[in-house]
Amino acid sequence: ISLTLYGETIMSRTTFSGPVVSQSGFLSDHTTAAAINATAAATAAQVATGYITSTSAAATNITFPTGTLLGAELEASAGTVLDLVVDNTAGASIVTMVVGVNAILSDAATTTAGSFGDLSIAAGVTGIARYTLLFSSATAYTITRTA
Repeated sequence: ISLTLYGETIMSRTTFSGPVVSQSGFLSDHTTAAAINATAAATAAQVATGYITSTSAAATNITFPTGTLLGAELEASAGTVLDLVVDNTAGASIVTMVVGVNAILSDAATTTAGSFGDLSIAAGVTGIARYTLLFSSATAYTITRTA
């Protein structure tokens, strides 16, 4: 689909086969998910899918990748935004996200730790969270829980 005005294409619709990282702040639907079912550092490729699942019966810690690795995976620059969903609805124990190197909690996350800074994801029906990762440079990002 495209919009043409005075013979010039103004806007067109494009279909993508994977997650779309946008500087204007959106991420398309998640066509793939990365499973992390034991305590581990998430790889940049796993986070770049935009969707991580955990079905562990035991408590699980997932460390965010370094800003350098994730920035390289996303070809990030200042202003790049990635929404990451962590789905623990099929898990039987808590998932805790751990801040990695060159990643920090955002100002909103530190001033409102009980919501925007919540790094724990319950198991079961309410066990889903969305984190917005906002890059301040090609190698550093902030983390805010947004759902």
